[in-house]
Amino acid sequence: MVKFFGYSLITFTPFPSVILKIHRRFSFHIYCKNSHKFLAAFVKDHCQLHAKAEMVTDCYNPPLFSVAPMMDWTDNHYRTLARLISKHAWLYTEMLAAETIVYQERNLDRFLAYSPEQHPIVLQIGGNNLENLAKATKLANAYGYDEINLNCGCPSAKVAGHGCFGVRLMLDPKFVGEAMSVIAANTNVPVSVKCRIGVDDHDSYNELCDFIYKVSSLSPTRHFIIHSRKALLNGINPAENRTIPPLKYEYFYALLRDFPDLKFTINGGINCIDEVKAALREGAHGVMMGRTAYQDTWNILGHVDTAIYGAPRSGLTRRQVLEQYQVYGDSVLGKYGPRPHVRDVVKPLLGFFRSVPGNGLWKRKADAALLHCKTVKSFFDETLEAIPDSVLDSPVAAAPSGRDDLFANISTLMPPPWKVKEEEDLCASF
Repeated sequence: MVKFFGYSLITFTPFPSVILKIHRRFSFHIYCKNSHKFLAAFVKDHCQLHAKAEMVTDCYNPPLFSVAPMMDWTDNHYRTLARLISKHAWLYTEMLAAETIVYQERNLDRFLAYSPEQHPIVLQIGGNNLENLAKATKLANAYGYDEINLNCGCPSAKVAGHGCFGVRLMLDPKFVGEAMSVIAANTNVPVSVKCRIGVDDHDSYNELCDFIYKVSSLSPTRHFIIHSRKALLNGINPAENRTIPPLKYEYFYALLRDFPDLKFTINGGINCIDEVKAALREGAHGVMMGRTAYQDTWNILGHVDTAIYGAPRSGLTRRQVLEQYQVYGDSVLGKYGPRPHVRDVVKPLLGFFRSVPGNGLWKRKADAALLHCKTVKSFFDETLEAIPDSVLDSPVAAAPSGRDDLFANISTLMPPPWKVKEEEDLCASF
């Protein structure tokens, strides 16, 4: 049976028993004098969190494949489309700032509501204020997300610069540990962190390990999603931060070696099902895919259930997906005043016919139709004539091929095993 962080193909148990333990590398003798009360409180808090988490059970497959949280992309509309195609992929919301959730308390449906079909779904939040992180988590509980994830990876100037959170939080692992404890204390579901492998000149493997170690020692966090590039905070934009810093998959796989009690999902540069399978074969606990899963939704998500989860082929066609999506789209138009409008709802479809006959003509018709169509039905009536019936009525074709040897020599590239810091450094971290 495939297991991941307490999940199995049959049941979902958010926190494994190891959550009750201080990380096994964290020896009790390193505690400074008069620290026994702190230790007792620490273990008591973790026991309480574990007891609450054990109450949350559901029948989800493990997060072997997930779609990355992407601002302005992984909204309610995209997630609805994605779930129509894949029943098992884990879906993430866009990052929501904790302050937004707190200040919009009277208008939360607009930011947090989603259809039950979107499960399993993870809420990603961002922020650097413990009080607001706690309040935001409490407010989100009513919406029944399956996991809460803290963004420690966004390099944008608005977030990591002016906002002083996102990837900048990696420079303060003690705070991240405290934040994750606060989040976990206010929810009954698992918590996780999404981060990079480093920031600017703080990009050594040892510094990455120190971050993982401190966060997991100070909180119940046992799942980390690792974007295998560092972030550069000055001089390049977010798009360049996804391409210019080199990928270092060897750091990711070294984490698997050095933190066997934790679970790690790999992210960055993986663009097809072959590469997903290669990462899993090499030992990754999960794979997260970003823009490719958005820009080529049908060809990627259409293979996830069968190729990754072993489900039988559904025979689903594009026409069937669009029929269901039309019902959804027309039901939500104008739900929040002028939004969403037709353009918002059809945005996730712009890569739906990628690389098939009629795609260019369909996009031109779509541009024209969006100028005047008031419903999703009228939009489809006007544009789908560009797509041949053979495309609309065929199930997903063979998956695009990729680099199935992407990680073949990774063991020879890994850095030396990480060693815990000296005892006094650990005491100082508390």
